[in-house]
Amino acid sequence: MMGVINLVFNAILNGTPLMFGTMGESLTEKSGNLNLGVEGMMYMGGAFGLAGAFYYEKLTGGGSGILAVLIAIACSFLAGAIGALIYSFITITLRANQNVTGLALAIFGTGIGQFVGEYMRNVEGGYVAVSNELKNFFQASPFPRFLQDIPVVGKLIFGHNVFVYLGVILAVLMAFYINRTRYGLNLRATGESPATADAAGINVIKYKYLATVIGGGISAIGGMVYIMTIAGCVWNHEGLSGEGWLAVALVIFCLWRPLNTIWGSALFGALIIMYLRVHLPIPSEIYKILPYVVTVAVLVFTSLRKKKENQPPESLGLSYFREDR
Repeated sequence: MMGVINLVFNAILNGTPLMFGTMGESLTEKSGNLNLGVEGMMYMGGAFGLAGAFYYEKLTGGGSGILAVLIAIACSFLAGAIGALIYSFITITLRANQNVTGLALAIFGTGIGQFVGEYMRNVEGGYVAVSNELKNFFQASPFPRFLQDIPVVGKLIFGHNVFVYLGVILAVLMAFYINRTRYGLNLRATGESPATADAAGINVIKYKYLATVIGGGISAIGGMVYIMTIAGCVWNHEGLSGEGWLAVALVIFCLWRPLNTIWGSALFGALIIMYLRVHLPIPSEIYKILPYVVTVAVLVFTSLRKKKENQPPESLGLSYFREDR
């Protein structure tokens, strides 16, 4: 029983960065923009989030752990939002190809993140990490110990770091916004048919910009969560490799629904660590491609069923030319 509990616990831990990355990209794609630069934005979020917490602690000599968490979230969000803003200007205003621009952002963001991370390591003598006291605010559960000690369910429900619960809350709020508000309806209309939405008086450009920039910021928070929880609050320039691409795959797996990211990220988290838990005489690389194999299987299955609610926005990846309306 404890083996199963530990597997689920670690699956949720490894899936939490993906949850943020997937929610951010889902919001972006709901507007019709396909931003393949999630990998780069997560790298920037990881580097700038760690930098924010590290230099805050260094300047204050300790400071408040809660404030350090908020600073890390703000720094990572701003880094991703700026990257997404560059992408938005090129694809929305200049109407450049979204696939090419997204790939360029992935390369650019990865380079920026690695540069910032390695620069900090060189300046600080090769080691950049926050104190153990501050690590607890990022990695420990916010719930009291007696709740975590409840048999079986205590660790699974109350034993996670604060970002797990923030991610669940954000997924619920995002689902409510998209499906139950007029602004969410306008966003979906923008992604499905921008010409029709424009004719109905919806500011298509505004919705595309806001969804893409905010979505990029949320995705970047996922990179910060990875560095501050899984990587132990220490910069690792190779640690985030592949996380952004997994998030893009998870968007398809979750059928562009924020609530599905809650369990979908945990499933992908389990697939990520399976090679550590299941010992079969096969290369570990086979285990690592399982999330993509599962995504392809879901994509084929949903395509064969041809249900409208399971398909991507119709204008996904296409630039909007108002003159063609």
